[in-house]
Amino acid sequence: MKINFDSEHDVMRITFQEGEYEMSKEVEDGIVVDMTKDNQIIAIEILDVSHRIPKTNLKEFAMKVSG
Repeated sequence: MKINFDSEHDVMRITFQEGEYEMSKEVEDGIVVDMTKDNQIIAIEILDVSHRIPKTNLKEFAMKVSG
């Protein structure tokens, strides 16, 4: 599993497995799930993540992930 936070675009992506996704489904406003043709989840994207998680937590999170 990989977790990436793009502060420039304010997007967090949690990748569970590598591969090509067949479809993306917005399960809630700003929460997108990428799935294979067999409905396996490849990744979850959280848009406008700084509005959903306090910025201080994002800074701590980014430091822990990159370290």
